[in-house]
Amino acid sequence: MAKSHEIVEKNIGLMIVFIIFAISLAGLVEIVPLFFQDETTKPVDGLEPHDALALEGRDIYIREGCHVCHSQMIRPFRAETERYGHYSVAGESVYEHPFLWGSKRTGPDLARVGKLYPDEWHRVHLMDPRAVVPESNMPGFPWLADNVLTGENTGTKMKALRMVGVPYTEIDISGAKAAVEGKTEMDALIHYLQNLGTVLSFKR
Repeated sequence: MAKSHEIVEKNIGLMIVFIIFAISLAGLVEIVPLFFQDETTKPVDGLEPHDALALEGRDIYIREGCHVCHSQMIRPFRAETERYGHYSVAGESVYEHPFLWGSKRTGPDLARVGKLYPDEWHRVHLMDPRAVVPESNMPGFPWLADNVLTGENTGTKMKALRMVGVPYTEIDISGAKAAVEGKTEMDALIHYLQNLGTVLSFKR
């Protein structure tokens, strides 16, 4: 009589089923408890949703592919924290949809870039990166200074995010268009960058 493990080893279809079952079970054991831990599901003290201009800036950040080269997740290793600041905390990203943590860094991590440089530095950097960082291989984004926002869809975006748990109020939504209208995409992106990592007060 064949041993049970021999039956599995000689039947590739059955082996695939067992492999999928084992991986799925292991994944559930790892992931499910995170849904019930306050440190992963509750916002850190003082965390607020992105305001209208920062929300538009985040969409521009995604549209231009900034997240492809810049992660927003500082890992808890000395080399990381000495360069970028305190490691990232899950409660900082509760209102982020989608998450922009990332794992690849062509450029530096931006999780705590907010307030590190003045607005004008960011403006020059986005227009011509090598004007402030000579060794940079980042492309310029001069068109952002010419593209003007209308705010027509900002309130709609906020309504959609409210459906997935972001606590936007009716006042936030009704005032979104006025907060954005007439601003350039450059203004919005800089405003977004200046808010990154500013909720928690860690020395860097």
